[in-house]
Order: sequence, then C-alpha cells, then structure tokens
Amino acid sequence: MKILVLNCGSSSIKYKLFNMVNYEVLAEGGVEKIGLTGSFLKFKLPTGQEVLLEGEVLEHRAGIEYILGVLISEKYGCVKSLDDIGAVGHRVVHGGERFNESVLIDDEVIDMIEEYIDLAPLHNPPNLKGIYAILELMPGTPQVAVFDTAFHQTLPDYAYFYPLPYSLYEKHNIRRYGFHGTSHRYVSRRVCEFLGVPYESQRIITAHVGNGVSTTAIKNGKSIDTSMGMNPVEGLMMGTRTGDIDPGVISYVMEKEHLGTQGVSTLINKFSGVLGISGISSDMREIEDAVNRGEERAILALKMYNYRIKKYIGSYTAVLGGLDILVFTGGVGENMASMRKAVCENMEYMGIELDDDLNASTQSKEAIISKPTSKVKVVIIPTDEELTIAQDTGMILQEQPVA
Repeated sequence: MKILVLNCGSSSIKYKLFNMVNYEVLAEGGVEKIGLTGSFLKFKLPTGQEVLLEGEVLEHRAGIEYILGVLISEKYGCVKSLDDIGAVGHRVVHGGERFNESVLIDDEVIDMIEEYIDLAPLHNPPNLKGIYAILELMPGTPQVAVFDTAFHQTLPDYAYFYPLPYSLYEKHNIRRYGFHGTSHRYVSRRVCEFLGVPYESQRIITAHVGNGVSTTAIKNGKSIDTSMGMNPVEGLMMGTRTGDIDPGVISYVMEKEHLGTQGVSTLINKFSGVLGISGISSDMREIEDAVNRGEERAILALKMYNYRIKKYIGSYTAVLGGLDILVFTGGVGENMASMRKAVCENMEYMGIELDDDLNASTQSKEAIISKPTSKVKVVIIPTDEELTIAQDTGMILQEQPVA
C-alpha cells in the first residue's frame, strides 16, 4: 500500500508519499506561500535533485491538486493514478480531550475538529482544508487524523489543570493539552530501540527544539508533563513566541500599547521570542552568526533560549524522579551543537556528562553524545513525524472491518 501524508499549515502544505511495504519515501516536497505572491511547489526526485515549479496557488485545494498532479505526471510522477494511493494521513494539531489516539476520519471526526478550532485557530482550519480537499479530489479514499495533542492525553489532572476557577475548565475546556506529540512519541520510542532498552521502564525527557520548542517528560512510555499548554505559545522561548511569561505583563502591555486581543496575540506569537529579543531573526543559524560577531542582543537571546531549556530539563527530572535518557530533536536540536553544550553544561550533578567532541561533530543523525561514564544517555534522534503518521494510518486501515 502507498500512503500520502499531508501537513497543511496556514500558507504551506508539506507532503510525503510512502511505500508501506518497506517505508520507502517515494516522493516528498511542499507548496509554499499559498495565497501570497511567489507561490511555488518544491520537491525532490529519487535522484536527490530538487525541482522548483512556480505558479499562483491561491488556496489549499489548489495546492493539493497541484501536488497530486505532480505525483501522477509523466515527467515527475511515481504512481500511475491516484487510485494507487490507498489512504491519506493528516497531521491535525488539536484534538482536544476527545482524541487520545489517531482515528479514521468520518463526518463526526470532522465535526469535532471543527469544534476545536477555537482552541487552535491558527492550525486546525488549514488542517481541515487538507481533509476537505482530499474528500473532493480523491472521493472514497480513506483518511486518518493524527493529532499533535493525543500523546499528551496521559497527563495527570494535576499537571494539565491551570489554577483558574474550575468553572472555566467546565465551560471552555481551558487546560494544558501539549503539542509536538507525534514528534515526542516517535523520538522517545525510537531512542529506546536505538539504545536497546525497554520503552516501558525508562525516564525520558525529549527536547523538540526548532522554531517551535517543547519538552516532554515521559515515564514508562507515557507523557506525564509537557511544556506547551492550551496552545503552542506556552513553555520555552521560541523563534517568534514568548513561551512562559507573567500574565500580568500581557494586560499591562495591552493597556500601554493600546492593543486588543488580536494585537496582543500577534505580538506574543509572531514578534517575540528570539526574534523579539535579538531584533535580527528567528533563525538560530543567523543568531549564531550574530553571536560570533559579538552582537549583544543576539548573545542575550541565545543565553535566554538555552537557559529556559536547561530549566525545564531540571524541573522534569524532578517530576520523573530521576532521568535515564535525554533526547534532542528538531531542526535546532539535531544541528546546533552549541545549544546542546550550553544546555548540558554543569549538569553532572544529575548524571549528564556530555562528550564535547562527539557533540561538536554530530548533526542530523542518530548518535549518543554523552560520555560512556554518563549516568544519563544524551542522544540525538532526528524526528520523523511523517513516518509516524503513515504508520498510524496503515495500522488503522488494517483494523477496519472488511465490508
């Protein structure tokens, strides 16, 4: 069976097509700048060559139609017809309290995802657009929703409740949900396979460090705490998001800067974090370059970024009652040796001993970067959310009764 995985963002669509016999990636790429000037589809050929096709893409349906056309095209295609694609798996950001695992999409599931738009107004609408487009363009093809929040549904109530009036939870579902769950699930399982240890008896902290950043405490195979909250702005300092902040600051800034709710939401989501402090960029590669030039605000931004990751690792080690494995993943986590070194520095007291040479020489591949004497294994595991979505999709289809 061949399974197409779609990840629809507000102005982009990423895709991968898998042959599920051997998990071979038959095609991958994405549409960028949907609804904006300069839209394009970029994808890789089996040879590794990249192809860029420019053209106006006004909305998600057109973008998916563009992708499907390339997949079956004579010049670039890898399937003879869309009938060769057995199912489509979708990344869906918010599944609320209703979904603690991936599900086959039907009308009821779509209604529930729509209901949770208020909890993820930036993410669930484009996720739904992908589902609607496949319903129209590939009618009858099974679709599966894989939720970012599902992995964190094992959090205990004392970890997910906020200290607000309980009535607000009852009326508006206000609680911690957590995100990046598909990534945290994949890397935590994969690191145990890599190390040859049982997943069900490990104390693991996974640090998904990219433009969005989150950490998760995993005990005996279950997420017991995670840094992102009701939406993805809580927790660690990120590329453009504040992370944890005194809520009193929000009301103060709203008053002083005459901002409404939409204005302050844009401020804390789009113009804060590393970008807001440095005034340079949200891209950590550019921040590192600026640090090397001695630019003070870039140095401050990087110190804040690393400090907050270290702080969460320390607190989650306390929550777990000790630590066996620390995993770095995500674009920054996999590639930025200086961040990993700063985070692990002076953590020997809790069993973390980083091997500086291994750390400096390793990026974008599975590797142990701690010393042999380290009580805590520090490991890089590149994430593969698309593979997890494809595997969940295949498993759910196998479970469906034959008509």
